[in-house]
Amino acid sequence: MAGFALADSTEAVAQERTGPQIASDVTVPVTLRVNGSEHALILDTRVTLLDALREHLKLTGTKKGCDHGQCGACTVLLNGRRVNACLTLAVMAEGEKITTIEGLVAGNTLHPLQAAFIEHDGFQCGYCTSGQICSAVGMLAEAHEGWPSHVTKDLVAGLVALTDEEIRERMSGNLCRCSAYQNIVAAIRDFEQGQRT
Repeated sequence: MAGFALADSTEAVAQERTGPQIASDVTVPVTLRVNGSEHALILDTRVTLLDALREHLKLTGTKKGCDHGQCGACTVLLNGRRVNACLTLAVMAEGEKITTIEGLVAGNTLHPLQAAFIEHDGFQCGYCTSGQICSAVGMLAEAHEGWPSHVTKDLVAGLVALTDEEIRERMSGNLCRCSAYQNIVAAIRDFEQGQRT
């Protein structure tokens, strides 16, 4: 009896030192619909959408900046809404429509917003650019649907006038370490004005 109790306490001490044993192989099948194509993957349930895109699908246009949802370099569109891919688990995006910077291009033709960024020199090192452009596409859709921002003056009007102040506020979740903000705002403003004419 005493030997049995000793074995139990030895095991308890060993588990206390190492922690509970957790299965390391927790994988599930996941189908991601990215840029119009379906991709069947077997992923660890803890894999972020960002890592699934970059490491498993080799879509490296989406950048890993801070990996904490603070810089916006990893912004992609999920059903047309902008999300930080570093904070979104891949399994959460199963069956949803995911659009990355690569998906905005039509063949060899740039998305008009991409062309506006080039025209206005809305990038310097380019690291944040894919997130900036995806975020701008999502932001413009939000504004067209009448979503107010912190600086929207008329909350009843419905259609939001995208002033420079509105654009800056709505894009504030996307950081540019090179400080090309003035050119980014100009690119978005000119693209928006071109869409309305």
